[in-house]
Amino acid sequence: MRTLRTPDDRFDNLPGYPFAPHYTEIPDSDGGALRMHHVEDGPADGEVVLCLHGEPSWSYLYRKMLPVFAAAGYRAVAPDLVGFGRSDKPTERSDYTYQRHLDWLRAWFDAAVLSDVTLVCQDWGGLLGLRLAAEHPERFSRIVAANTILPTGDQPPPKAFMAWRKYSQETPDFAVGAIIQRATATELAPEVVAAYDAPFPDDDYKAGARQFPVLVPVAPDDPASQPNREAWAALQRWEKPFLTAFSDSDPIMRGLDQVFLKLVPGTAGQPHTTIESGGHFLQEDQGEALADAVVGFMQRS
Repeated sequence: MRTLRTPDDRFDNLPGYPFAPHYTEIPDSDGGALRMHHVEDGPADGEVVLCLHGEPSWSYLYRKMLPVFAAAGYRAVAPDLVGFGRSDKPTERSDYTYQRHLDWLRAWFDAAVLSDVTLVCQDWGGLLGLRLAAEHPERFSRIVAANTILPTGDQPPPKAFMAWRKYSQETPDFAVGAIIQRATATELAPEVVAAYDAPFPDDDYKAGARQFPVLVPVAPDDPASQPNREAWAALQRWEKPFLTAFSDSDPIMRGLDQVFLKLVPGTAGQPHTTIESGGHFLQEDQGEALADAVVGFMQRS
């Protein structure tokens, strides 16, 4: 497997991102190794808040939230998925599968020795994080789902998602910062747009970002459909606290919080919220508000 590693100087002086890098070597299924990156904030012995990003963002998305968790006494941890941020980037799109992404994340999770975790997941952070929690419930104490879902392909995908998927495969200029900007409800400063572009010096670094949209199960016979059904079966037995915190202006995920509220018993009696003035990337639009909702949820439960 050929991989690329974004030069360190691409991450110098990014606005609002003062966090020191941490690296973990994880095994790959072909016998090699990959380097995964994460940042963290807060006391080393604090209760863990695991923040998982999605497509095509990276841990920079959580920069407004990590200090809020730290101030509340929690250890906030935000990894970069393989292919994103400061993590290694395999160069062939065929290197990326749903299962492989999950295996990479699980290997990092095991190496980090995280337990009693509160999961905060958005977009693909949910497609992976919810699987991880469903398969290892003993290591998670709570879940916060924000603008995410666990698709099985048994229901038609939202038209907005299929439009995004088509665009992602056909556009010659997969400009990550511009994509983030179009999916937020606020105007981003040019230096923030540039920060989202930082991990991707050119298209050779974007194989993972290009591939993610076609890995979402949209048909019942997708390779990930049955494992996701099994994860849903586990979530339908999930009685630990489960919070939904979706935004009010996400054309892809709007209304899907109702699926969790209907199926997951741990949602009962929780302070579910709608984050106002938030687009798909609500961490960017209203990061502090989302973090405050998570802290309140954790303190209450």
